[in-house]
Amino acid sequence: MRQILTFVILIVFCFSCTNSDDGNQRNPFLLDVNFSTQLSAIQVLDLEIPSNPIYVQNGGIRGLFVINTGSSIVAWEASDPNHAPNDCSLMVIDGINVKCQCDDDNSYNLFTGQSNNEVLEYTMLNYRVNASGNSITVFN
Repeated sequence: MRQILTFVILIVFCFSCTNSDDGNQRNPFLLDVNFSTQLSAIQVLDLEIPSNPIYVQNGGIRGLFVINTGSSIVAWEASDPNHAPNDCSLMVIDGINVKCQCDDDNSYNLFTGQSNNEVLEYTMLNYRVNASGNSITVFN
């Protein structure tokens, strides 16, 4: 009886696993680009002040936003993740937030990458950051 129970539990366990990645859907609006951008000395100096975001034009799809959160440096794609890149989808800095220039007025927090207003399908695309001394490199 004990062997049958062990066998049934093993079968249930094996069939409960899945290889599906439906929960990790890739954003169809933002291309997967490879880049590495080293920030200039002036940009690094601007990031010494927490909550002071900067826009970096070279890197990512349409540039990137970099901010010092007080505990780390984070970088985000500058194109609205809920629009195909177009004339109005390049976001602009508004304090610690960024806003889309399209009619829907999407707004995102630079600390979390989450939408400030309504729940949107995609959050901001995060990039990796390597900060070492006076050198900051953002890459994908």
